[in-house]
Amino acid sequence: MFIYSFTRYVQWPDAYNEGDFEILVLGDSPILDELRNMAQTKKVSGDRSIKVTKINAPTEIRKCNILYVPSNKSSQIDNVLAKVNAMPILIVTEEPGLGLKGSNINFIVKDGKLAFELNQASISKKNLRISNELSRLAIMI
Repeated sequence: MFIYSFTRYVQWPDAYNEGDFEILVLGDSPILDELRNMAQTKKVSGDRSIKVTKINAPTEIRKCNILYVPSNKSSQIDNVLAKVNAMPILIVTEEPGLGLKGSNINFIVKDGKLAFELNQASISKKNLRISNELSRLAIMI
């Protein structure tokens, strides 16, 4: 649900607002099925279908809106960041420390609850805009 919510609070450049809203997931993760189920019932910006695709390696990263890197693929974050570089792709991770390493949004558990860090500097480099509402909910790094 968090990831779907991000679609409402992040603004991508015009070239990334056409066609399907694509989410890439690096490797196997339980979130893959959850995202695919969500994609069957939700739309982005009213009419854009959500397409969820599993990729096996950072070399397969291509134009998309969100790239999800599960904790079991965290060791590949340097390759992911090198491949994405300044492309306006929102990188979402779930491993302590990856927010500081350059992930845009990083899920963590704080006080027994799921929370997320937001790396404003890395988001700005990608020409993405984050709403103030999302910033207020995040742990800023």
